[in-house]
Amino acid sequence: MDSEVLANAFDYVREHQTPIHSLTIIRNGYVVVDAYFWPFQRGQYHDVASVTKSVTTTLAGIAIGKHALKLHQPLTSVFAAQDIANLDERKKRLTVEHLMTMTSGLDCDASQGEITLSRMRQSSDWGRFMLDLPMRDEPGSRFEYCSGGMHLLSAAITKATGQSAFDFARRELFGPLGINHAAWPMDNHGVSYGWGDLHLEPLDMAKLGYLWLNDGRWEDRQLVPTAWMRAAVRPQARPEGGDEKYGYGLWLQPDRKPSLFEANGRGGQRISVSPEKNVVVVFTGGEFEPGDIGTFILAALKSDRPLPENPAAAAALSAAVNDAARPLPSLSLMPPLAKAVSGKRYALAENPLGLNALTLTFSGAEAAQLQFELKSRNEPSRPIGLDGTPRVSPDGNFGLPVAVSGRWESNSTFVFDYNEIGNINAYRFRLTFSGDDVDVGVSERSRVIQGVRIHGTTAGRAVSGQVH
Repeated sequence: MDSEVLANAFDYVREHQTPIHSLTIIRNGYVVVDAYFWPFQRGQYHDVASVTKSVTTTLAGIAIGKHALKLHQPLTSVFAAQDIANLDERKKRLTVEHLMTMTSGLDCDASQGEITLSRMRQSSDWGRFMLDLPMRDEPGSRFEYCSGGMHLLSAAITKATGQSAFDFARRELFGPLGINHAAWPMDNHGVSYGWGDLHLEPLDMAKLGYLWLNDGRWEDRQLVPTAWMRAAVRPQARPEGGDEKYGYGLWLQPDRKPSLFEANGRGGQRISVSPEKNVVVVFTGGEFEPGDIGTFILAALKSDRPLPENPAAAAALSAAVNDAARPLPSLSLMPPLAKAVSGKRYALAENPLGLNALTLTFSGAEAAQLQFELKSRNEPSRPIGLDGTPRVSPDGNFGLPVAVSGRWESNSTFVFDYNEIGNINAYRFRLTFSGDDVDVGVSERSRVIQGVRIHGTTAGRAVSGQVH
């Protein structure tokens, strides 16, 4: 691969302030690039979002290879011990394969922020909720994106193997791949989330891509059945409105040059595999378009043979990787209002973020302190970088760090970015102060929430928050 072209990709990231967290490239079995963009760091795991779906289907393939499940096994057989609501002839024909291809025919609605998934998560038994949904279509007849269907597949793995998908993965997939640093939550029935929230390190994501690239084989072991793996990367369903096809939990682009298949998650999480070029590319990030970086990677794939040595380009790429791990400083002006609001507790109106109150403390030009009071848990005080360098503090969700930076946008408006980094979510808070009151606007880069407005005050009770 052309090191000079790859180094240019890092220049692009800097110039456009692209919120990428990591980039890993494996070509012909060798690590070409393994870069981490500050404040995300090597050795941290990252929420892989819907890449989880591809792991869930891979585990189903392993379970099929071990005869714990069958590809065309009806779900009425998998869950034979329980009564199933809305059981008609179509539901009797619903199989394990239909869940893997998102062609279940269940009445699953992905609109309005995946409303069926939200309703499932409000129920007492997530797997039963999905299994009890009425049928809308004949199984296998139509692709319908359905995160809850992948959770039902995880429940099927648990039913068939007697253990959670995470425990099954530790023994049959993660263990053999040497994946030792992972987190995967489960519901209150011991079923690993089948659709998302798996946390992996980028290099471990690359191991999964390399496994898929090699027909499910890792070194001298066939971890995933060859026939299943080859079927997984063939078109099994055709989503409407695009050129992509869908295999078993993988997005396929067979008509591209070079062709590729991907595990794809919100915010820019990707495991991209091109068998033609014998390359695996892993991205993690906080809402960016991987294709913008992919154009550089594609351009760097100049030959299937080794390129002539270019020491200067190799040194430039190495320097770019090292620079990516360091922040770029700048300065923020401090208006007189900072002293007036410093240390004051602002009680916040009811809001979808579960924030009860916040306090900002300004003690210098380079850093401040933020104290959130949450309904759900105690939140530690977090430093805010005011000099353009986010301050990183520990003990966020899943034990991952949080980075916070802020600046005064005007004499009365303070803006700070609360970046959960490996947990993807990156919130922007815009606080406009007026007397005893503050108006708080909140948005999230990957659109988990949008247009939240919260009233806060140091005097009396705050009025209701609003979502626009």
